Amino acid sequence: MATIYKEFTVDAGIDSVWDALRDFNAVHRRLAPGFVVDCKPSEGGRTVTFANGATAQELLVGIHEGMHRLSYTIAGGKASHHMASAQLLAEGDKRTRFVWITDVLPDSLGDYIDAMMTQGVVVMQRALGGSSEKPAG
Repeated sequence: MATIYKEFTVDAGIDSVWDALRDFNAVHRRLAPGFVVDCKPSEGGRTVTFANGATAQELLVGIHEGMHRLSYTIAGGKASHHMASAQLLAEGDKRTRFVWITDVLPDSLGDYIDAMMTQGVVVMQRALGGSSEKPAG
């Protein structure tokens, strides 16, 4: 199984970053505008369209308010397994660490998912408040 790990910081408090992350059906407006260009809510999930034309049926697995963590999976498509989570950690009052992890099978999809997530990190960092720190992962 390929595991893709992305970590970055934004110059914004955890409450505002969490508000954007947990707004699951507004990903194209609040979290990753321009990377995700459309989002159509569906029962238990959403269908997202990415800037490159790819689409994904993402199902919400859970939102853990106290941990500032959201998890989702992709149904259908080329992956036989896909599980992702995003978790926020406060670094003072005005800075938030964002940790995004995806596990995917087959391993051969790892490079594609990694490239997509790298693009997503750049967009999310800008949308959420920017940072001077280079993303890890």
